[in-house]
Amino acid sequence: MSRADASVSAWFESLIAGHKVPLGEALSRVEAGGEPARALLARLHARGGRAQIVGVTGPPGSGKSTLVNELALHFAALGRRVGIVAVDPTSPFTGGAVLGDRVRMNRAGRHESVFIRSAATRGCLGGVARATYDFVRVFDAVGYDPVIVETVGIGQSEIDICRVAHTAVVVEAPGLGDAVQAMKAGVLEIASVFCINKADLPGTDAKMLQLRELAERAAERTPGWKIPVVGTNAHSGEGVPELAERIVAHREYLQSTDRLKALEHGRALAEIRAGLEAAMVDMPLRRAAQSGRLGDLADAVASRRMSAADAARAIEDEFHPTGKS
Repeated sequence: MSRADASVSAWFESLIAGHKVPLGEALSRVEAGGEPARALLARLHARGGRAQIVGVTGPPGSGKSTLVNELALHFAALGRRVGIVAVDPTSPFTGGAVLGDRVRMNRAGRHESVFIRSAATRGCLGGVARATYDFVRVFDAVGYDPVIVETVGIGQSEIDICRVAHTAVVVEAPGLGDAVQAMKAGVLEIASVFCINKADLPGTDAKMLQLRELAERAAERTPGWKIPVVGTNAHSGEGVPELAERIVAHREYLQSTDRLKALEHGRALAEIRAGLEAAMVDMPLRRAAQSGRLGDLADAVASRRMSAADAARAIEDEFHPTGKS
């Protein structure tokens, strides 16, 4: 074995052991995309399938980040290694995540058993970044369990989290609107667990009653699982252990039924779609931008010299992997 091969092998073994430096490098590699990312993900793939993927979603102001911080610390105290994917809006200036990792979750980010990674949405709808799927796969393969995905908190288009997570925690807070309206948007229909955060505020009892009624109505689609409604105060930690217990109980429920197999099938389809979007959309756009052609085409569309459809066709012809470039 050459020195270079030995170095790569040592790096991979360190990654598999869950060490933070190679893990950060691996996450950066898969986010960058291309053949190095595909090769790494292919090598890691068979090692996955053990982690519980927990999605935490809900409206802005519900305290999701603080709640995820406390959940991660709780699981870490139980001896678990916890991965967090914090999906943020894309910065219009850098293209990266606006809020960043440890700005949002300082305490958890300093814990040796917790690793936080931000993922920019880069224009994706549904509250989930395309890189999220690959980040989750890396965390899973190197032994982090659970992996918590916190969505951007944009409300009605949060439902894509059900394509990533085994267990979806829908976070509400008193005074943030009518839960029935959220149900009409489809957000509450994805819930495995309802959480009312900031449960020390006025209006908690009314919100609790609403969500329990919704949980009763949703029981038909989850035979054997009655959606629990848990009250928490993330700032004080009150209710967080009970929420963690309900999350673990949902995993046990999935493992005792055929629901887990169905969820894994749906997650696989979503990952395939995300991979196709990256290859068919993201890569040609990135290559066009690097060459300067994308800016020229945008100018042509803006000045009405070319339609957006014709510009898209030009990018496809010139920069798609099967195209001329």
